[in-house]
Formats: sequence, C-alpha cells, structure tokens
Amino acid sequence: MNLTEMRDLLAKRDIQLTRSLGQNFLHDGNQLRRIAEAAELTPADKVLEVGPGLGPLTELLLDQAGTVLAIEMDARLMTYLQEHFQPQLARQPAQFELLHADALAFLKHQPRDWSEWKLVANLPYSVASPILVELAAGTRAPKRMVATLQLEVAQRLMARADEDDYGVLTLLVQIDFKPGGWFKIPPGCFFPSPDVDSACVVLERRPEPLLPDALRAPFVKIVKRAFSQRRKMMLKLLKQDWPKEALEAAFAVLNISPMERGEKLTLEQFVALTRHLTAAPPAASGAEP
Repeated sequence: MNLTEMRDLLAKRDIQLTRSLGQNFLHDGNQLRRIAEAAELTPADKVLEVGPGLGPLTELLLDQAGTVLAIEMDARLMTYLQEHFQPQLARQPAQFELLHADALAFLKHQPRDWSEWKLVANLPYSVASPILVELAAGTRAPKRMVATLQLEVAQRLMARADEDDYGVLTLLVQIDFKPGGWFKIPPGCFFPSPDVDSACVVLERRPEPLLPDALRAPFVKIVKRAFSQRRKMMLKLLKQDWPKEALEAAFAVLNISPMERGEKLTLEQFVALTRHLTAAPPAASGAEP
C-alpha cells in the first residue's frame, strides 16, 4: 500500500487519524520489507503484531510466518482490517486472528506465554515503551522483538552505561534482551509524517536469564531508585530502601565507589548488586534519605 492508496482509503472511509493514539502509518515498502527481514521469519513462527493500522506489515507477516495475532485498538481500523483480510480469516482461522483490544491492557490483564512468539510491530508512539517493558519481563517473553518506535526510545533501548540515553528503560528491557541491530526510518516514510525520527530495533531474548524471577522485583526497585535523581549519588538514594551498612558492604565487595551515580553502573553491576542486597534486610522506616 503506497502513500496515495493510503490517503485515498482513509479519505473514502472518513477516518481521521488520532495523534493521541500515535497513529503514524508506515507506507514505505522498502522499510516494511526491512522490518520483516529483521524478524527472520519462517513458516514455523508465531507473530504478535500490535497496531496493524491498515495492514501493510500484516500482509508481509502472513506471507512469511505460520501464525499471526494482530491487535488493533481503533474500531474504525478494525472494521477495515476485518473486511480486507476476510479471505485469510475465513481460510486460516487457526493461523490468523484479529483482536480488537487495547494491547497494553490485554498484555497486563490476560498474561500468556509468549516465549515461542516474535513481536513484529510498528508500535504506537504513545505506548511503545510500556508495551515493550510489559512484554520483555521474564521467561514468558517473546524470543525476538522487532519494533518501530521513536528514535529517542530506540536509543534508550540500545544504550550502554555512561551514555546519555542510558536509564531505567534500558535496564528493564536489557535484563531479559540483548540489543541487536537497528536502523533509522525517516519521517517521510509515514503518514502523517511525525515530528520526530523513528527507528526499528531488534531485541533478542537472552538464552539464560541474568536473574531468577524471585529477584526481578528487587532489581526493578533498585534500578528505579538509582535513577530517581540522576545527579545524586546512588548509595545515598538507595538508603531509602536498604540499610547503610548493607549498602556499603555490597559496594565494597563489588568495587563500586560510594560516590558513583546510577548511570555509571553496567547492567551486570546492577545484577550483582541485586543479588547482594536481597541477602540483606530492607531499611527500617524513616531511614536516612
């Protein structure tokens, strides 16, 4: 579907795209093919697509994968998708499902095992980060995530310690996924053209988890606290949740300076710190801030 066809279709159906829903539809065929290629699909693959829009990426996924589940929130687009893909829906009910739902709410309230799936999607900008964090957590996460999102979000996902974009989102995703390749997508490839650059990122689930599920909540707590005030010393921030003595002992064992800020610590150091601190009692109420 090229830009002219997309404009005509939207006009014919009197569909006004909603900026608050992050509705910027990718129409460039070359970029769509690059996204599908990045997913390395086979007929054995099961694919989750969030925000199919008018379905140009969906068509590629149906051609290359064995099973596709596409979740669309906009009722107007859902009506079009059901009409457009009626032959496939009738012919392959077990291989292709269109679901009218809020994808983030669906993922939160209807948990399922995605471990044998791949996410391949042009994610709505407004919910891209929470969707990735929700999907990425734990052993039920997809084996690969190929997602188009704002360039600044992509840079956070790919960031390393001591880089400007390194932060909470980086660590909450990279604890389970290794950053792969990525490529920029210019605004002109979308309709309407967004005010920002976009990028497609590839994230591969780690073959072995860096932390057991039981330590996931403490890891998240430590990371969020460490970045709650980026310019403050991490040890001082963590005193709100952990005893000073336990923190100082863990920092000494891990050779972390008590003056260090969270942005300087690597993922591996956060993992090690989580293991050490979970062996220590939490801070008493009213601990030194």
